[in-house]
Amino acid sequence: MPRVSALISYPVKGCAGSPLSRAESTPAGLPHDRVFMVVDAEGVFRSQRGSPRLALIRPSVQDEGALLLLQAPGTAPVRVPVLADGPRAGVTMHGRPFEAVDQGEEAARWLTRVLGEPSRLVRVAPGHDRVVNGHFTGTSAFADSSSALVLSLSSLDLLNARLAEAGAPALPMDRFRPNIVVSGWPEPHTEDGVLTMGIGGTGLGFSKPCKRCAVTTVDQETGEKAGPEPLRTLASYRRWTEGGVVFGAKFAVLQPGPIAVGDEVEVREWAGPERALVALADDARAARG
Repeated sequence: MPRVSALISYPVKGCAGSPLSRAESTPAGLPHDRVFMVVDAEGVFRSQRGSPRLALIRPSVQDEGALLLLQAPGTAPVRVPVLADGPRAGVTMHGRPFEAVDQGEEAARWLTRVLGEPSRLVRVAPGHDRVVNGHFTGTSAFADSSSALVLSLSSLDLLNARLAEAGAPALPMDRFRPNIVVSGWPEPHTEDGVLTMGIGGTGLGFSKPCKRCAVTTVDQETGEKAGPEPLRTLASYRRWTEGGVVFGAKFAVLQPGPIAVGDEVEVREWAGPERALVALADDARAARG
């Protein structure tokens, strides 16, 4: 029986995740997911693609969202009183402009010291109404696109088997930064074929496949690039018809509600055979033997 084996929110985009045992999902995903973002001096968002040391920063939202604790190896933690509203700062993510609320000088100094490059912390501004496209549309804070990234343990098992065949070490799940990890799907990439599903009191609808980038080559424990894997191996069997490689699936929240580790994953509708990703899933099953 498929169940949720892990829930992870990422309060600060690009930084380490915060595991949850249970939560109340929102239209924008798990609580506080990508509500904060690190930007450079020009307001352009920082990503592990260019700033891999972001992986070393471990954020924790406390006091019902009133306080953000930031920790990193080798430096004293900082407690940032959250400014939910205030003067707007113009920021840019993937070339798209947004308004955000700057979180102050102490957070900026701390991030600049840890990352070794001028940085500031911002939060989504009130009224943030970003809508992301996909088969099912939804909203999100500063996530790259849809609000919930789903990945199954069997998909990771297949990848690690492929890596072993190539003489490369196995990779942990945190390389792929999922929000919802599913156990009990015996076929790898079952998530690709789901159209809608229910988990606890949360309803999810497939938005798009998760196209993978160089962030997957960053060791989340050391904050250093360790490529070319897994992209090289994924390219051998997970090429997407629209370009690039895919691993995991992004979902929009159709029905906010409670969700918890151990909840059963109920697939309500499966995608039809016309979806291009079905061929990739079939390839993966054949590869597994």
